[in-house]
Amino acid sequence: MGFLRASASFTRYRPIGEVPSSLWSNIPDLLQQFAFQEIERSNAERGFGWVSFEDFLDTEWHTAPPSKGEFIAFALRLDTRRIPPAVFKKHYQLALADLQETMRQKGQKYVTRSQKQELKEQVKLRLLSQTLPIPAVFDVVWNTASNRIYFGSIQGKVRTLFEELFAETFGLQLEPLTPFALAEALLGSETASHLEEYEPGVFV
Repeated sequence: MGFLRASASFTRYRPIGEVPSSLWSNIPDLLQQFAFQEIERSNAERGFGWVSFEDFLDTEWHTAPPSKGEFIAFALRLDTRRIPPAVFKKHYQLALADLQETMRQKGQKYVTRSQKQELKEQVKLRLLSQTLPIPAVFDVVWNTASNRIYFGSIQGKVRTLFEELFAETFGLQLEPLTPFALAEALLGSETASHLEEYEPGVFV
């Protein structure tokens, strides 16, 4: 869900270590280098990359630059193709019946395991080429003053994808700002041993 809507779920991060001062001016070029690449004309199952914050179809930031004062705003676009299991089962059974008939005419009695596996791959690729990818967009806002990064998702797999692509793009590893990390940042690293002694409370 986008940050410009009435409500949003997001994960907070901070970079591990110092951010090189030379990075800020290179961010537009780095975003374009790792921009989203369309997969609609292929049979790829997944495609992802950075897009404009204002327009997820804009991969060259013609709509608006990523810099917004002390903030940098862009988005992660993730396109996926999904074949419903029932659809795959139907087409696989039809293809298997055709293969069995072809082999029967050649005097062969059985379809081997490797032949079945190859047939499954063929059916999968054919169905993928006929399936339109479903796009999803997750906003990213980077506060350059506080060096906090806000990512518009709390899903584990999407977060992992974001963290890996962010590291590849900017050369920075991210640390999620959990309640423990926030407390340590506010109170200082010397309080870490005390924080570790706390146990969660249950309120009924």
